[in-house]
Amino acid sequence: MNTPSASPSPRFAAIGMVVSDMAASLAFYRRLGLDIPTDADTAPHAEAQLPGGLRLMWDSYETARAVDPDWTPPQAGAPTGLAFACADPAAVDKVYAELTDAGYAGEKAPWDAFWGQRYAVVRDPDGHGVDLFAPLA
Repeated sequence: MNTPSASPSPRFAAIGMVVSDMAASLAFYRRLGLDIPTDADTAPHAEAQLPGGLRLMWDSYETARAVDPDWTPPQAGAPTGLAFACADPAAVDKVYAELTDAGYAGEKAPWDAFWGQRYAVVRDPDGHGVDLFAPLA
């Protein structure tokens, strides 16, 4: 009796975001340490390799509409969110201050969260929440 060979399970490989201004979005994520080539600023699609083999991908509104002509942008503050680990609690404060001083919207200033982390939330240019965190000492 032949049994079909088991196919490998899909592997989580990437997180994708659709952005209104590619250059502005990539500039924000470069400030968080992602290595994104500057020539990607004018491309319809960009990617950054993340630790562990994941990729973070950006597509322009035009690219999204090329895939689905009925696509419409989500409201600002859509539930997509990313989180960046900082070296220590002081780094959470420093990165938050650097981003808000550069004009990015702070959603929640750094605080000591009850779950044992220094935490803050800032918005990227498209309104996606970006969490900054580090374990409390």
